[in-house]
Amino acid sequence: MRFDLLTIFPAIFDSYLNESIIKRAIASKKITIKVHDIRKYSKDKHQKVDDIPYGGGSGMVMTPQPIYDCIQAVKKRNKGPVVYLSPQGTVLTQAKVRKLGAKTKTKGLILLCGRYEGIDQRIIDLCVDYELSIGKYVLTGGELPALVILDTMARLIPGVLGDDHSAIEESFSKALKGKKEYPCYTRPENFKGKKVPEVLISGHHANIKKWRNEKLR
Repeated sequence: MRFDLLTIFPAIFDSYLNESIIKRAIASKKITIKVHDIRKYSKDKHQKVDDIPYGGGSGMVMTPQPIYDCIQAVKKRNKGPVVYLSPQGTVLTQAKVRKLGAKTKTKGLILLCGRYEGIDQRIIDLCVDYELSIGKYVLTGGELPALVILDTMARLIPGVLGDDHSAIEESFSKALKGKKEYPCYTRPENFKGKKVPEVLISGHHANIKKWRNEKLR
C-alpha cells in the first residue's frame, strides 16, 4: 500500500519512518511512503505558503495554490483518497481505520497535514475526500495525526507485524467484541510482591480463555 504525506515540515517524519515496524515494512515493500514538501509547489518567489485570513482574525491560513498543485502532482502516482487531518474532522476509531483500509488497500492514501489556523476551505471543497481528527484537542499541525493514521492502517496489512494474529486479537477487534484487551503479564512471575495470576501459569487453556474474557474492558 502506498502512503503520500503532504507537509511543509517533511523532516518531522524522518525519525519515525526509519525505526521499528514501519522501517521493516518499507524495507520489505509491504508499504511505500513518500513525503512531499508543499513549499516546493509554491509559485511565490519566497515559497510562501500562508497568508492572513479574509474577514480578519488571528493567525495565518495555508494558501490554496501550493496545496492544490502538490495534490495534483501526487495523484499522478497515487489514486487513493485525500485525507485532511484537522480538529474539525470525524474522530478516528479502530472501526473507521479498518473500513478506510478496506477501501484504499489497492489504491493508497494521501494524507494532507495542515498548519497554522488550517487550510483554505476551497481545498477541502475541491480535493479532500475525508476530514479526520484523532481526538477532541488541538495540535500545532497535522503531522502527528498523519503518523497515527499511517501506523494504525499499516499494521493491519498482512506481513507488516511479526505475527498477523496480533492484529486480529487486540483492543477494539471483533475477536474481543470491540472491547479493550485483557491485562498482559511476562517474566518474572513475582515482581516487587506483585504475582502473575495463578490461572495464567496453570497451563489450563480453557480457564485462561475464560479469565481473559472476564478481564476485557
